This record gives sequence, C-alpha cells and structure tokens, in this order.
Amino acid sequence: MKLVTYNIQYGIGLDGQYNVGRITDAVRGADVIALQEVTRNNPRNGGRDMVAEIGEALPDYFAVYGSNFEANIGSRIENGRAITTTFQLGNMVLSKTPIHLSRNLLLPRSRSFEMMNFQRGALEALIETPLGFIRFYSIHLDHRSPVERASQIQFLRQRMLNYALEGGALSGVAEIGLPELPHPEAFVGMGDFNMLAGSPEYVELAGRPDHEFGMPLTADFAVDAALRLNVTGDDLVSWVDPKQPANASRHKRIDYVFTSASLAKSLQRLWVDRQAVGSDHLPVWVELG
Repeated sequence: MKLVTYNIQYGIGLDGQYNVGRITDAVRGADVIALQEVTRNNPRNGGRDMVAEIGEALPDYFAVYGSNFEANIGSRIENGRAITTTFQLGNMVLSKTPIHLSRNLLLPRSRSFEMMNFQRGALEALIETPLGFIRFYSIHLDHRSPVERASQIQFLRQRMLNYALEGGALSGVAEIGLPELPHPEAFVGMGDFNMLAGSPEYVELAGRPDHEFGMPLTADFAVDAALRLNVTGDDLVSWVDPKQPANASRHKRIDYVFTSASLAKSLQRLWVDRQAVGSDHLPVWVELG
C-alpha cells in the first residue's frame, strides 16, 4: 500500500505558474493521497476550484475536502438570487477505496497582528485497507510560531490517541439503523507540519530518543516513518525556497508521515519525489506492507 502527502501551494509551482496537472501526475498511483493548501476562489491562483479540478483529473479516487474557513470574496445578488462566493483553503484526502467517515478538525490558533494567520486544520478519513481499517489525517500546521504548533499538536495528538473513547465523527448510529463503524487504533498522520525534526513540537508528537535505547515504541507517541526506516539527510528535504530554489541551505524537511505504534512494523519504505516542480513542497511517499 502506497501513501503520499503533498502541500500543493494552491497549484503554483517553482516557476510561478498554476498547473494542477503537475500535481495530480505527481501523486497518481498512490492508494491514499493527502493534500494541503487546496483552495477555491483564491486570488493567488485566479480563483480556481481546485477541489473540482483535482477530482476531474483523478476520477478513480474517492475524495473528501475540509475547508478550514470561508471568507466572502464577491458574494452578490444576480437576477434576484443571492450568489455566495467564498475563498476557501483546506486539506483533501483521496483514496482508491471508499472513505467511510470523515471530519475536519480545526486546530487551536491565536490572533496575529504582523503576519497573516489563518485557521489550520487536520482532515480525518476512516478507510478500509489491506491492513484493516486505518484513520488517515491530512495535516497543515502553523508556519509562524513553534508555540502555536505545539498547541496544535497537543490537540491533534489527543484526537489521534483517544479516537476509541471519543467516537470520531459519528457513533451510536444503531439508533438510525446503520452499522457501527470500527474505531481502529491504527492511524497515519501526514502533511505539512512546518517544524524541524527534534524541535519541541516534534517531541510533543513523536517523543525523544533515549541516550542508550533510542526511540521507544510506545502507544502514546506517533512514529516518525523516516526515523523508523533510517532515512536521513538530504533525502528528506521536502521544501524548496521558491525565491532561492538553488540555495541548498534554504531547503528544509517540514513535511512528515507519522503512524501509530501499531503500524510501525508495517513500514517498508519512505522517499521524497525530488523531481516534482508543481509546488514549493515535494511529495513524500511511504509504502506499507
């Protein structure tokens, strides 16, 4: 089973041009796809409906979209009818098999005065896979503040670990004659975390290695797939500064794939698609088996 996460930066590539085809070509073939910075009516890409365009380009995938906010951008009256037009930004999950249940988790945030700050989210999708039911999260954390990222991770970690207690998006559906969905321990959280490995917010999610025994595998922390698979260095770079694309010192690893401890032994391979040019980020792939 192949998974991929890709922050698609509104479809604008390193050349400054919008081309959603480059995005969909880069992720085609994965069993589960997590996308971030998917927009509708965004002034920065000509107001494209990326949800519709991605769906058209990948017609054999089931998909859910979670917009983290809707901002009025030209709503009006036409011929006596109210036309609502809003700028939306959020995350998508696409799957080769049906998505049984989803919800959009809005992450904690604080008001900003000097840098734009917008509502962030984590889109949760319950999918049946060859490894059983797994919860997948397409995640996009704050880019300005490690304190805010830590707050978002604390909230998200609680949702991931307490799913069986909280019931996810829907429970007790026997009341309306529907079968109860499972509440699996297994999860995969992937996306743009805007953090560096080893930072305090990273430790909040994945723990800290012991001086002698390395990274403990415990139920209360997520597993960094790259660390588990011993992938290191430049092979993990996932963001390229669009203003200085040739400056290797400006390249960073800020996109991750984390799994529940229960899936750690299923991790087979992780790699970054260094050829992709459809965004300032690069797709991060993981294979489970």
